[in-house]
Amino acid sequence: MEQFEHISVDQTFELLSQDKAKLVDIRDEQTFEAGHIEGSVHLTNGTLHNFMNETDFEMPVIVCCYHGISSQQAAQFLIHQGFEQVYSMDGGFEAWRQSKPYVSSNES
Repeated sequence: MEQFEHISVDQTFELLSQDKAKLVDIRDEQTFEAGHIEGSVHLTNGTLHNFMNETDFEMPVIVCCYHGISSQQAAQFLIHQGFEQVYSMDGGFEAWRQSKPYVSSNES
């Protein structure tokens, strides 16, 4: 794979439920803390090095952002770092939260 691919929320949900992909969220810290997909890794400039050291480059990686725009650049960046299968989740977290469960800081 020399280019990232697009993936739907439903396809993402399916892969994650089968532990067949790693999900990274590139939104800002505050927004991530307010709500994120369970099991996602908050990928920032500060966490990138550890993520790359701890993740198998053969494991598919799905990138999530706000609306599925910024994730495309991040997905292409990960391809250039050597990850073999990288996806940008269409619609981003905003699309996910319309129909799928997520972790919210508002939950007690």
